Amino acid sequence: MSVTEADRPASPGSLKKEVGVTFASQAKLKKLPIPELEDTCNKYLAAVKPLQTKREHRDTVKAVQEFLRSEGPGLQERLKKYAADKASYIEQFWYDSYLNYDNPVVLNLNPFFLLEDDPTPARNNQVTRAASLVISSAAFVRAVRREELPPDQIKGTPLCMDQFSRIFSTTRIPTADGCVMQSDHRSKHIVILCRSQFYWFDILDANSDIIMTEKEVAQNLQAIINDAQNTPIQEAAKNAVGVLTSENRKVWAGLREVLTRDGAESNNSECLRLVDTALFVLCLDHTSPASSAETAMNMLSGTSVIERGVQVGTCTNRWYDKLQIIVCKNGSAGINFEHTGVDGHTVLRMASDVYTDTILRFARTINGNAPSLWATTSPDPTKRDPASFGDVTTMPHRLEWTMSPELAPALRFAETRIADLIQQNEMQVLEFNGYGKNFITSMGFSPDAFVQMAFQAAYYGLYGRVESTYEPAMTKAFLHGRTEAIRTVTEKSVDFVRKFCEDAQPADKVQALREACKNHTAITRECSKGLGQDRHLYALFCVWQRGIGEEATSDGEASSPESEMTISSPTSPTFEYDETSSSISTSSSQSRSTPTEKIPAIFNDAAWGRLNTTILSTSNCGNPALRLFGFGPTSADGFGLGYIIKNDSISVCVSSKHRQTKRFIDTLANYFAEIRQILKQVSRESETALETLRIREVEAQAKLRSGRPLRSVSAMNLRAGESDEESGIAESEDSEYGLGGYGYFDAGKSLGQLLAKGKQDLHEARERHGGNRKRRHSIGRAIRLAEY
Repeated sequence: MSVTEADRPASPGSLKKEVGVTFASQAKLKKLPIPELEDTCNKYLAAVKPLQTKREHRDTVKAVQEFLRSEGPGLQERLKKYAADKASYIEQFWYDSYLNYDNPVVLNLNPFFLLEDDPTPARNNQVTRAASLVISSAAFVRAVRREELPPDQIKGTPLCMDQFSRIFSTTRIPTADGCVMQSDHRSKHIVILCRSQFYWFDILDANSDIIMTEKEVAQNLQAIINDAQNTPIQEAAKNAVGVLTSENRKVWAGLREVLTRDGAESNNSECLRLVDTALFVLCLDHTSPASSAETAMNMLSGTSVIERGVQVGTCTNRWYDKLQIIVCKNGSAGINFEHTGVDGHTVLRMASDVYTDTILRFARTINGNAPSLWATTSPDPTKRDPASFGDVTTMPHRLEWTMSPELAPALRFAETRIADLIQQNEMQVLEFNGYGKNFITSMGFSPDAFVQMAFQAAYYGLYGRVESTYEPAMTKAFLHGRTEAIRTVTEKSVDFVRKFCEDAQPADKVQALREACKNHTAITRECSKGLGQDRHLYALFCVWQRGIGEEATSDGEASSPESEMTISSPTSPTFEYDETSSSISTSSSQSRSTPTEKIPAIFNDAAWGRLNTTILSTSNCGNPALRLFGFGPTSADGFGLGYIIKNDSISVCVSSKHRQTKRFIDTLANYFAEIRQILKQVSRESETALETLRIREVEAQAKLRSGRPLRSVSAMNLRAGESDEESGIAESEDSEYGLGGYGYFDAGKSLGQLLAKGKQDLHEARERHGGNRKRRHSIGRAIRLAEY
């Protein structure tokens, strides 16, 4: 929702910045290019070749050649015609792949972020941390709605901001014909889950100004915790409606119909409306995970703990169909988000800004001159006339569902199924502190490419083979851009892992690693320009499958691609995006057309299935605000690898369906240690050889001048006093790290500087000071506030 200049209240002390900037560059963005067909086919052959035998590759080459001779050119022209009036040629197909995914979204689609702890230890308790995150999230919502949020950029190139309108007050709703995405940009309230019980209250007014202080939010949250604690576990389990969002989508769609069969004005319909339209869901967990792995798993899927036959784990304290901010009893906080409308890079910006604002806002309570992220801020709620808030409800209310006889067993079965799903998956965490981005770049490598080769070496070291590997490249430099698939396995990566795991000389290993990383960086750059092969081929497949361009039918139905988070769905309906209702929905009125011709050879070849069965699904989502990032495996035989590369450390969350996850982590750690020793050794040998060459040149020049030899020059005159890292090779000029994966802070260093400034202000202030109406109908039962 855009707000006019006249609607913006003056904010005393706020920074004067340009307003309306968030979407200012949208009209200037180019459309995602449709690559040349022959280029795409050549890149496809290069991507599948390392995964095949020579005979298999010959068969694939024949299939591709046949495709280029027969169906390919016609499909290319049909795709161009289809895309002529679209913002993006892949967008509709891409949404459809998510909206028609029928398996549970938990552990299959939804990723998680684990935030760093609050730098002020006293604030790392549940209520204080949660209240702070709520206020900062509300400030972010306000900045987006008033179009004051500075747009993302990478090296001066503006990025598409379209996804930011779908972070908050958006939910995925299942129907019999696939899911729909709905957003309510007038939403003012949040929903709180505590011990699987539902509560809500407003935090914004109609102008998106914040109407509560952090202390008042904390009072509400404490009252909610006190109320939830008084609910017996058996009673809580009987009303844990959130567990239904972990069901198969068609099952959940049927259960929503049961919940709402008494009509749109019924109690359950109103409860669902409040949850669906909430800005976000705040999950207050009653547990304190003891390890990084336990914390990560809690953020990804929740926990399964049975007490007296009753599920008391946090898996029922969730609503997986929308953005969730999760805060544990010990103050650990994270985000679990529904992935359909937003990519990791977008939610990462939100998480970073929210985390940074929590620190800067607290710093301003000590030092009023501490900086702010926001162009304007909400008027102080304590200085406003409560009548100016309008029709709001700031008292927390408990939602009480009407449970029909059919719903009781449905909750039980959903709970046992999510418990099973949790038991079928595991996660291990590597927090490697030996080195990070600084050392890697000093050795002349792209950090992202370096870590990608580490994954390849670790897997090859365990299994003696390479497998299909996926990494997303962000394409938000284009209008409505999402991602392109980087295929990490190449002939150069295979050459490297074989040399590394076999008896090759250290210098040969380093040279092979260098060539593999340069090749990976080049592929990443091409993919970031929208010139990869995966999205283009998938769009061609959808055009063929739907008969698009042959008849005047729908805007384009599509089955789901085997992407980093999706599995093929051959019965997907189409979707439409309605700007007026801010929803993305399926349309059952437009039936799927069944192609009469045989499937094109390229899609019928075994290589198509092999490439799209991802064994190593990887993603880089680094940011100073994050401690960990991860997601579930995308195939039964695969690993999910979410990683963060910081200046002096590397964290990796590895998930699988009980493959040798811990052993993979250990192997990866051993690789990081070993490759460092090899790099140091080769670097020293290179420097010694270089010093010898320089000495000989100096001696030769001196001899020419004086006729007599000069005694050896000491090494300290060449590279005196430098450490191993300092004496490394300079960062390569052609490395572009910002577009690989989801790394946001390569593009947003100003936020990192603000974050550091806020922490510094807190530290200095502590040293200096020794270191506080009218209402609409209220839904639910009001609960008593606790003193805070």
